[in-house]
Amino acid sequence: MASLWEYANPKKFIATSDKVLPWVGGLALVSLIVGLIWGFWFTPEDARQGASVKIIYLHVPSALMAINAWIMMLIASLIWIVRRHHVSALAARAAAPVGAVMTVIALITGAIWGQPIWGTWWVWDPRLTSFLILFLFYLGYIALWAAIENDDTAADLTSVLCLVGSVFALLSRYAVLFWNQGLHQGASLSLDKKENVSNVFYFPLLVCIAGFVLLFVALVLLRTQTEIRARRMRALLARERMG
Repeated sequence: MASLWEYANPKKFIATSDKVLPWVGGLALVSLIVGLIWGFWFTPEDARQGASVKIIYLHVPSALMAINAWIMMLIASLIWIVRRHHVSALAARAAAPVGAVMTVIALITGAIWGQPIWGTWWVWDPRLTSFLILFLFYLGYIALWAAIENDDTAADLTSVLCLVGSVFALLSRYAVLFWNQGLHQGASLSLDKKENVSNVFYFPLLVCIAGFVLLFVALVLLRTQTEIRARRMRALLARERMG
């Protein structure tokens, strides 16, 4: 654990992430290209859903990352509250826009998938509703950071907001289990193999999920570096004004 906390040092974090970023970004690009081409061009149409099922290669990975991005923000926020490490607070801030975009992708692709299957673009299904609320929390989180000049105060308040929003992140993930009613299907991936999609869709889906995870990591590392440098710049400007 002692070695892990070394990366709370901004210089150490930037130096390490500079080495990791090209590999993570490259693997993300390869995984996304392979997974999406495999999924959209080399898998058959579903017997019931036809070609519309192939939206799964965008919808499921983006939905997973939308939820897990908020969970990552929650962990980083808790580290900030307990240990007061600025890199963790800035990492949470960096992840928010990425998570928000993932949520938008999931909502749009879900509507595109739902229209031919359900006959409507949107229903107030428990999972969809909680997912929409999660997106609003993303917007609120980003707006709160932008509205407060003092970084430490902003980190404190956004951490509290992140704790509250985590309820909806969990609801988005487990709403199908909590409520039996609703049009949304069960999980496409499960520890129970009987609930998983067919192997012909399952393996390219795993590659796409890996690509989205790696893309998220790459973007968060890059944005965290930017946030660290921006914080340094604000600190220098504040010193000049005081001097």
